[in-house]
Amino acid sequence: MDIPDTVAVDTADLLTRLAHFCAGPETAADGWWLVGGTIRDALLRRPLHDIDLAVPGSAAPAGRAIANLLGGRLVPLPEHNVARVALPTTNHGQPPFLIDVAGYTGPFADDLRRRDFTVNSLAMPLSDWTPDWPMDTLLDPLGGRADMARRILRANGDYVFQDDPGRLLRGVRLAGELEYRLEPSTAQLMRQNAHHLTRVSPERVRDEFMRLLAPDGARARLEILDRLDLLCRIIPELAAARGCEQPRAHHYWDVWGHLLHCVEYAEAVTAGHRNNAIYTMAPWTAAEDAYFREYVGDGQTRRTVLKLAALLHDVAKPQTRAPDATGRIRFLGHSEQGADVADARLSALRMARPIRSLVSAMVRHHLRPGQLRHADRMPSARAIYRYYRDLGPAAIDTLYLAMADFLAARGPDLAPERWANYARMIAAVLQAGAGPPAHPAPAPALVNGHDLMQTFDIPPGPQIGALLERLREAQATGAIATRDDGIALVARLLRSTPGPDCLPSHELAPFPAHIEE
Repeated sequence: MDIPDTVAVDTADLLTRLAHFCAGPETAADGWWLVGGTIRDALLRRPLHDIDLAVPGSAAPAGRAIANLLGGRLVPLPEHNVARVALPTTNHGQPPFLIDVAGYTGPFADDLRRRDFTVNSLAMPLSDWTPDWPMDTLLDPLGGRADMARRILRANGDYVFQDDPGRLLRGVRLAGELEYRLEPSTAQLMRQNAHHLTRVSPERVRDEFMRLLAPDGARARLEILDRLDLLCRIIPELAAARGCEQPRAHHYWDVWGHLLHCVEYAEAVTAGHRNNAIYTMAPWTAAEDAYFREYVGDGQTRRTVLKLAALLHDVAKPQTRAPDATGRIRFLGHSEQGADVADARLSALRMARPIRSLVSAMVRHHLRPGQLRHADRMPSARAIYRYYRDLGPAAIDTLYLAMADFLAARGPDLAPERWANYARMIAAVLQAGAGPPAHPAPAPALVNGHDLMQTFDIPPGPQIGALLERLREAQATGAIATRDDGIALVARLLRSTPGPDCLPSHELAPFPAHIEE
């Protein structure tokens, strides 16, 4: 059977080298097995992103031998009797290709029975592997191949999730990746054992959760996590969103439903121009496609991080929900509070700092794109300049979050004309901001602080900084092009607001806090 290669690693060649190494007379490699996901994915002709091996006794010696053979980095995990070999990939930022070597004791068939799911309890001797290996070498003590044919995920026994609660998340992930359904008694067992998730390390919860978010169809997997009583154990702050009603401007979804659908729409607006009249309006070029494929941290792409921000962007609405003087429901400050909640939760999950920073910025500023326009008019060059100035590295990501939020607020009630106008506005902001993947370096200043102090007899202080910012803004938007233009602009500003308090702080502040529709 041919093994499909990954993008960056020739897995068929790796397996051939390992099989030759195992069969060599100088290698004491009796009882080495290819196991679990490697066999399952090979049978399904899915690309291999890692290789799982089982060896008798301690895993460490075998791990060192494989690392030396392949030039990999050995990462011992002695508490699990696992030696992990990390092989570098050619795609910058992509996680390394992993070979996990697990030690076992006693009969190997017993080791297979202690695994999580029947489809992961398959094995064959490593020395027997060839690209067209015969089926009669396969061990399948629990009927995993039959379950694969039925497309179901079945736990090996009642003990599975108590022995390792991390399997709760892995089960949902695998069912989604394989497009299998959870066998009913397995799903019931997972819900009964959901409380054991607190025993799993934050790092492992993080990794499994992000792998759940990454592929298309994340909303369905989040809903399965919820039905199994797992989602709010990962992000407890989401629980208050359930039943939190919103004003009429939103579709009938409560905050909970809005957040889950926002994840779905974040996928849709970053999936390219599909055969759908709604999503083809979202601005999308090869540049945006490359941008959202970039890796941010922990091996996560910008597209996956965008979905995480979509799930969290209104997380503080329940605690900020209150009527104003007219009785209208408002959520004042939910963006700012939400950014703090998101940062705290992602810190608890041990997310990489770049991910935390990007998500917090998107949550804090997710209303800003909607504030750039007045009625249906396109935003001014000055407003766009301030947007990119204030949001920096999160500017483009936040534009796409805003589109997802717009769609999720309206749902089936979406008015195509309003959406078309909104999408055109976003496209204009993208184009004006030079677009991904990077913005051009700012041009040299036409006028500096010394020029201002000397020309206008202004002492050092905040006023100089405020004037320089106005000059940078005017230069960036094309309002001035020469030093004389800059001096003339400052003269006009000083005439209109003379004295040491000219250009107060609100001149430079971001747009005011906005109440979401």
